[in-house]
Amino acid sequence: MKIAIPTETQVGESRVAASPDTVKNYVKKGAEVWVQAGAGRGASITDAAYSAAGAKITSNGFDNPDVVLTIRRPSAELLTSLKPGAILMGGLDPYGDKAGLEAIAKSGVMAFAMELMPRITRAQAMDILSSQANLAGYKAVIDAAYHFNRAFPMMMTAAGTVAAAKVFIMGVGVAGLQAIATARRLGAIVSATDVRKATEEQVKSLGAKFVYADIADAATSGGYAKELSAEDKAKQAALVAEHVKNQDVVITTALIPGRPAPVLITQEMVESMKPGSIIIDLAVERGGNCPLSKPDEIVEHKGVKIVGTVNLAGKLAGNASPLFAKNLANFLDLMIQKDGTLKVDDADDCIKGTMIARDGALVHPMFQGAK
Repeated sequence: MKIAIPTETQVGESRVAASPDTVKNYVKKGAEVWVQAGAGRGASITDAAYSAAGAKITSNGFDNPDVVLTIRRPSAELLTSLKPGAILMGGLDPYGDKAGLEAIAKSGVMAFAMELMPRITRAQAMDILSSQANLAGYKAVIDAAYHFNRAFPMMMTAAGTVAAAKVFIMGVGVAGLQAIATARRLGAIVSATDVRKATEEQVKSLGAKFVYADIADAATSGGYAKELSAEDKAKQAALVAEHVKNQDVVITTALIPGRPAPVLITQEMVESMKPGSIIIDLAVERGGNCPLSKPDEIVEHKGVKIVGTVNLAGKLAGNASPLFAKNLANFLDLMIQKDGTLKVDDADDCIKGTMIARDGALVHPMFQGAK
């Protein structure tokens, strides 16, 4: 079994899909691991570290790998070089660029989009969304503190008292919970909101105030948030509009799988905030939770900075890469047999839930009947 780890080609992507530890484990299982020269540079992992773990370094592409592990979709050049039936797994963006997904399918590979990992207990160790969102939530608060021109904690000095910053987290998923915890550690007064009532206990357990409108619970059976009715949207918007006026920092994290990011902070809300306030929009890659945010730009609107950094987890590639790599390794373990061969069990919920392409076609139920 040959496993290939390519250098990521998307601009700004600094992560890599294998760590020396996961390479070592693959080799122990009898795999031959090939890493493209310089693939780990953005995560401060040297070629020498991969070699020491048992990998072979290549500068000239890969020779018929059985498995390709990626952070993002592979380049067209790599994709066309793969043999039919090769396994491709990584962050394949199953909700975007249908033509790109069809190209993956037509290449003949068996493709697994790790973003579709079922939200079940046994899948937690394979969940790239959770491992990466946790870091993104942390980095969002650190970036907010950097851009904010005042201190986060309350400080009492002989010259006067510095008031604690007020931080409002919108969306209490993995990123939101880590943002709450991080902002609290920095001494801020933290509040949070979510359309899922069940998150109230989590918010309060971290020492934050829960802000919730009188709306129907919008939690899905899978634990995600679903779109609100028009009436509930209006209620939630009114509550948020009143609350954000007095906030110093707002961090938005709300995403609905397969849909554009919902608008949480309108232009009018931005204009109601105090000059010097900060908005960190974690959903900017999906259109943003604020219509004023722009990918990888800092927009200043009437004294309020809206920060739209793309791929926040990638800014912590030294942590994000080993976590992502371990998620992939745990998933690949489902297919590696004791004799080192590969077997894909179509009945396994994790395999079935993430497989998007096989035998030249898109096979996931989400594509059935799609135009």
